[in-house]
Amino acid sequence: MTDLSKSKLPATQSLLLERNDSVLKIWFNRPQAKNALSAEMTEELHLVLDAVHQDRSLRTIVLRGAGGVFCAGGDIKGFKSGMQATDADEVAASNRSFGDLMIKLNEQPQVVIILVEGAAIGGGLGLACVGDVTLVTADARFRLSETSLGIPPAQIAPFVTERVGLTQARRLMLTGAKFKGEEAVAMGIAHAVAADAAELEAQCETILAQIKACAPGANAVTKSILFESLRRPRAEALDFAARGFAQCMLSPEGLEGVAAFVEKRPASWNK
Repeated sequence: MTDLSKSKLPATQSLLLERNDSVLKIWFNRPQAKNALSAEMTEELHLVLDAVHQDRSLRTIVLRGAGGVFCAGGDIKGFKSGMQATDADEVAASNRSFGDLMIKLNEQPQVVIILVEGAAIGGGLGLACVGDVTLVTADARFRLSETSLGIPPAQIAPFVTERVGLTQARRLMLTGAKFKGEEAVAMGIAHAVAADAAELEAQCETILAQIKACAPGANAVTKSILFESLRRPRAEALDFAARGFAQCMLSPEGLEGVAAFVEKRPASWNK
């Protein structure tokens, strides 16, 4: 188990990092640009996720936007500079790099909570779709705006489709429909809606308390089982799950969990 206090988080300019015991809060910190996804921001998020990947003392990552806005999508100024390129392979490679970030955040071993207020547009909506728990305010605005800009929602399309289903994904992507928090919950993008930012924080605290009762190693293995079940034939997925079960059952964490249950006491991680 890695102790993050002895490891180094990368220095960041467009992200604010707040570590409190087992929780790392990552704030998008470009409020002047409504936290649009710049190349610097996505690279920094890559580095932070890599830095904490093996740390089981860190149970939860909370992703949020500073200034009351989650994320207004891709940095249009960056798009414009990218349009100066004439090599399609170069443009494709740049676009594909965001897909790698989506995969990484989606399958991060820690529990990922995403808090959405203000707006989640384009790539911001895509990010909302990879939270293990996504909470939104009632007035938060959502839209997949890419096709209105003459481009497809390329790298987020698989994740949005996995979240809401093919029928809803087609409607949202091909019409650029606008909607708010209640509808985001109804479609399955989010899990709960809050009246305002204060209630959003209260809901997040409730989720964090629930996560404390769950063993961090078991949570990490559970996430890997979930995603392998999407990639492998059923029998192979069950074989993978059985190996993960055995690994956890025979680990110090598993032995402690069983002992705590038998002795009718909280497990060591539930403090």
